[in-house]
Amino acid sequence: MKRTRIQQLPHHIGERVKISGWANTIRDQGAIKFIIVRDNSGTVQVVVENNTSVGKIIKDLTVESVIEVYGELKSVSQAPNGYEIVAEQIDILSKAYSPLPIAVVEKGGSEPDQPIRLDWRFIDLRKPKNQLIMQIWTTFEKAFFDFLVEREFTEIHSPKLMSSPSESGAELFEIKYFDRKAYLSQSPQFYKQMGIASGFEKIFEIGPVFRAEPSFTTRHATEFTGYDLEMAYINSYEELIDFEEDLLVYMFSKVKEKYGQEIKDLFEINVRIPNKPFTRIKFEKAKAILNELGVESKDKYDMSPEKERAIGAYVKEKYDCDFVAITEYPIEGRPFYHMRLEDGSKFTRSYDLFYKGIEITTSAQREHRYDVLVKQAKEKGMNLDSLEYYLNFFKYGCPPHGGMGLGPARIVMKMLNQPNIREVTFLHRGVNRLKP
Repeated sequence: MKRTRIQQLPHHIGERVKISGWANTIRDQGAIKFIIVRDNSGTVQVVVENNTSVGKIIKDLTVESVIEVYGELKSVSQAPNGYEIVAEQIDILSKAYSPLPIAVVEKGGSEPDQPIRLDWRFIDLRKPKNQLIMQIWTTFEKAFFDFLVEREFTEIHSPKLMSSPSESGAELFEIKYFDRKAYLSQSPQFYKQMGIASGFEKIFEIGPVFRAEPSFTTRHATEFTGYDLEMAYINSYEELIDFEEDLLVYMFSKVKEKYGQEIKDLFEINVRIPNKPFTRIKFEKAKAILNELGVESKDKYDMSPEKERAIGAYVKEKYDCDFVAITEYPIEGRPFYHMRLEDGSKFTRSYDLFYKGIEITTSAQREHRYDVLVKQAKEKGMNLDSLEYYLNFFKYGCPPHGGMGLGPARIVMKMLNQPNIREVTFLHRGVNRLKP
């Protein structure tokens, strides 16, 4: 008999069905047991008479055991969802040890502290809210992929093992590579630009990123997934902002279309599709606004977390916009390969995009002229020998281009109003977490 997913049961009322899933809850009423069975599409109530052969088989059934149920699906107004299965046969596929290290169904809505839940993440992920988060990720990522492929982007998979630091020695994991050192990639940036120099014109990548940052914040991880893209023949970073607006509207729309009601039911929020155009503020103007608000930080050339939150709140209040692009960062706060506004300028053709007060994108028009790149690398004190392969990309003709790197975990975190990225990551990797 073919298994029916719980979500499809309403189409089979009055029929004999087979379901498989977890014993979500077990309630013994003396003569009858009520078992709520859960698969990743929903839950259904199963009724078992204790004095039957089926009742004897499940006499010692434990919560979170995996079972297979055969029986008639009946319409019952008092039952959850308005129907239930009267069990004729139950097979225990995998009996769960008891007690569970953490509960899937918490009494009173209380949860263990997050570190404990992360220790038992495979159980924590069984919860419907966490199942939904991973499904949202799937839709979000597919939307990113589809949007770019429809616009003739080519997907690449760049190596994550590097022979030398990509930009500097900071934030890199050093590993032993046979008889020499290697480094885990902190960005596919150089390889994206190689793709442009190879003539692909439009490329993208979805892949792991490694950052050796000793950070314990709500938005940092030592390994995470990055969404990256690069485009040739652009004339301004403004084109990149326009493109990202359309991209994010599409991605958010797909999530809302598929899971909007479930998100509302489980997270008690309405997914808000971004309004275009995003607010755009030049860095120097943003700094002046923040000074007026009394928000200061030691970093003169970048946006600290305090500044990010403050400028996000300012834009939300003034423009009712969740997104703000801070543009034209000073050269001191940007990599050497970001193009200057003009020759000799102290500002770059770049922007960071913030969503609900947190940075989700770094983007810029790149410098594609070999001699200018060498000059800017020297100004930054870069080791030209370690940059030889990268600089070669620009010696033999390379179109003007620009691109961006997005942090999807941060976007999903803020979309669902979660307190940190650990809640929306399948398995978190941080300074103190390498298990499970």
